[in-house]
Amino acid sequence: MGLSLDIRDFKEIIKNPKQIVIGLISQMILLPLIAFGIANISGLSPELKVGIMIIAACPGGAVSNLITYWLKGSVPLCISLTTVNSFLILITMPAIVYFSLYFFTGDAGIISTPVTSMIIKIFFMILIPVGIGMYARYKNKPGAQKLELYMKYLTTLLLAVVYSFVIFEKKDGEMTKLSEYMEIAPWVFAMNVLGMAAGFLMGRWNGLNIKKQITLSVEVGIQNSALAITIAGSEAFLGNHEMALPAVVYGAFTFFNAVIFGIIIKKINPGKST
Repeated sequence: MGLSLDIRDFKEIIKNPKQIVIGLISQMILLPLIAFGIANISGLSPELKVGIMIIAACPGGAVSNLITYWLKGSVPLCISLTTVNSFLILITMPAIVYFSLYFFTGDAGIISTPVTSMIIKIFFMILIPVGIGMYARYKNKPGAQKLELYMKYLTTLLLAVVYSFVIFEKKDGEMTKLSEYMEIAPWVFAMNVLGMAAGFLMGRWNGLNIKKQITLSVEVGIQNSALAITIAGSEAFLGNHEMALPAVVYGAFTFFNAVIFGIIIKKINPGKST
């Protein structure tokens, strides 16, 4: 992510803060509210409900940026939203996780990592690597671009490994059953689709052009499932395999959903320039 960022990308925030505000409201307020409503009516276990909320608390990521590029959306807007949200989750992630644990399990104490410690770990896991990547691009842009091509394949492989560990990890001595994934699928699918719809409608109602409507749809609809898996399943954070399952299922189909959704928007909505 850092290797793809340039200081000039942040000019988009300064020139037109309205679109950033619309995107952040959609991603950081509307999406968690959608996730909360879905979790409430889902009938899933408290741990799975918390897992759904963790997804909604995450920012977008490289996948949303890539899809935005493929759909000819506004890549600077997408990158700006991802970057700003990556800073803001230092506050919003612990808050949403603690609220979810307290509301759905009745005991936020099951999380062993204090808020301060969680903030520090997110800082080192996201912001430091991004900063290093941006600095590398600043010092040697051609080299960073070349390295980025290899890193895309490496991160894809690493993501596959993470998914494999969560999917095949034993729980109480047994492998996670397919029926458990199928139980979760409709709810995270609904969150994905409603999130994309919320981003699209917020862009349309506020007069943004078609490129930015697509961007908001993708950025709000696709959250960083790898981060959600890490927060839920890693012993450094919650260390709960069940809470990580919604992110695993979510990550399995959101890529394709977003591409299809973006194509449909382009077909049925000519949009307006701003």
